[in-house]
Amino acid sequence: MEEYETGSSGLGAAFGAIGIFYLAFIVIIVVALWKIFEKAGKPGWAAIIPIYNLFVLLEIVGKPAWWLILFLIPVVNIIIAIIVYHNLSLSFGKGAGTTILMFVFGIGLLILGFGDAKYIGPQKS
Repeated sequence: MEEYETGSSGLGAAFGAIGIFYLAFIVIIVVALWKIFEKAGKPGWAAIIPIYNLFVLLEIVGKPAWWLILFLIPVVNIIIAIIVYHNLSLSFGKGAGTTILMFVFGIGLLILGFGDAKYIGPQKS
């Protein structure tokens, strides 16, 4: 008589489902960034290149390239991301509400990428 281990199959299925959800979320965010980059006159394919996509994002919001270094510092990178996302919202004529949706849910990127938002350029803070 064979014995079967029970319990691990449910855990594996749960991790598999979470993995598929996470992968779908990442693909949606990359597609939204692609559209945002194109609206800003940058190459859309830059959204799929790690580090380079941050460089292009900094160009879009009018921040210097050395800010890439700030993304490498723990805790500071969260603050810099909020600033960059807010400047991205402003660059498309949106406000703090879109920034919050971008940072907390990722939906703000979809609003900028697929909505009627037009790129108006970097805004002075």
